[in-house]
Amino acid sequence: MKRLLIALLAASLLAALASGCGAGAGPGDGSVGLTVSRDFGRLVMLQRSLTGLPESETVMRLLSANAKTETSYAGGFVDSVNGISGGQSDGRSVDWFYFVNGSEAPLGAASTKVRDGDKIWWDWRDWGEAEHVPAVVGSFPEPFLHGPGTEKRLPVRVECVEIESAPCKQVSKTLAALGVPVATGLFRASVTEETLRVIVGQWAALREDQALLQIESGPGASGVYAQPTSNGRQIDLLNARGRTVRSLGAGAGLVAASAIGAQPPVWAITGTDGAGVAAAAAAFNEEQLRNHYAVALEPGSQTGLSLPLAGGAK
Repeated sequence: MKRLLIALLAASLLAALASGCGAGAGPGDGSVGLTVSRDFGRLVMLQRSLTGLPESETVMRLLSANAKTETSYAGGFVDSVNGISGGQSDGRSVDWFYFVNGSEAPLGAASTKVRDGDKIWWDWRDWGEAEHVPAVVGSFPEPFLHGPGTEKRLPVRVECVEIESAPCKQVSKTLAALGVPVATGLFRASVTEETLRVIVGQWAALREDQALLQIESGPGASGVYAQPTSNGRQIDLLNARGRTVRSLGAGAGLVAASAIGAQPPVWAITGTDGAGVAAAAAAFNEEQLRNHYAVALEPGSQTGLSLPLAGGAK
């Protein structure tokens, strides 16, 4: 069913392109990042920074020019990349998906133009538990520099449960050091639309945000393979099949992002307690987040765990 729906969408989008409809400004002379991976970014097959692209460049043409691809539906659907095909693997549904600046793309790859600074990430993954993954953290510092998906650059607001806390200040300084204009305020102190929000605090408080609350319902709802308990004292870490592999308690942290519908993604810098939030804030950087869907921090560890976890219960 999923492949049929994508095929129909691809066909309709190609028709729109033929009539002259575009998806945004081209890249000009700027650099564009291209990553191709499998298994939720666990194995990186290709990673390049490209320049000198034509203004008409699309995500599909960019992929085809840098990897061996097989497509169907008049080039609108990716069947395989470098010999890795979609369909079924070990009895599970697998396919190629792509993100633009850390957000799931709303259009087919043949219809999405590449812009200056974009980070394009193709990943072959199991989608049995999460057909849609609205947002990932692995393209950091995107979407803060150039905007999520095909959207324009958006204002950035860091919202903190404790505005004078060290993690709150650290997250704001990290973004400011990247040249991102950032406003900092109290969590839930104001309503902000068309804004990229980074919320810093313990999970027991952050769950009041609707975009983040859906994380408790599992990857099918949020695209995040971690489930904090409602009291915020435990974070269950899941594998690709949605099974709990490990459970973290005191001192555990989580860096994740999700979204509701077409709204901008909301990032969570959170944990089971103050130590967990501090660990998550320390992991809010490109080195720790690169090519990960979400990252969990074990108590006392400075190295994050890429989610979903490998292995575990079938």
